[in-house]
Amino acid sequence: MSQIRGFIPWIAFVVIAARVDWRYGALAGFVLAAALLTADRRAGRAWDEVVIETSGVVFFAILGAVAFSVPDAPVKDYGPAMSLGWLAATAWGSLAIRRPFTLGIARRRAPREVWELPLFHRINAVITGVWAGAFTVTAAVLAVLLHEAPQATAAVIAIKVVGFAAPGLFTALYPDRAIARHAA
Repeated sequence: MSQIRGFIPWIAFVVIAARVDWRYGALAGFVLAAALLTADRRAGRAWDEVVIETSGVVFFAILGAVAFSVPDAPVKDYGPAMSLGWLAATAWGSLAIRRPFTLGIARRRAPREVWELPLFHRINAVITGVWAGAFTVTAAVLAVLLHEAPQATAAVIAIKVVGFAAPGLFTALYPDRAIARHAA
């Protein structure tokens, strides 16, 4: 559960936006992201451990400002795709600056003596790349679906769940396999 905790605002956004209203989805996403970020920082989490939460606060603040000031903005129907696009940009950006967003999260569980090992960094770069790719593909699929079948709420939710579950499963399985391969 701790691996998906930072994604709770994003999941809440898509569900509330699809079932209720995009404005309240954006508001819920912002409140949840801000609450998680505040709780994590008070618990002593470093900034590199809360990249997704920080990104969420920024995204939902911007989206919420647009949503409440222009409720019928053309982007309102593309919220799920935009949220995944933003996550993709966050993940790709963290790779571009050579600070994969998963590094801080992985440090919570890994012993301190492995933090600076090249293998630890490589594993996290691969995991972040998988998340970035999944976010990118999911955003594109959602954009097409929302354009072609805007009322397909169940499909939007299912695609978003798969878009999180697949890289989540990879994240759970890959490190042990990479370490075993490296040891051989």
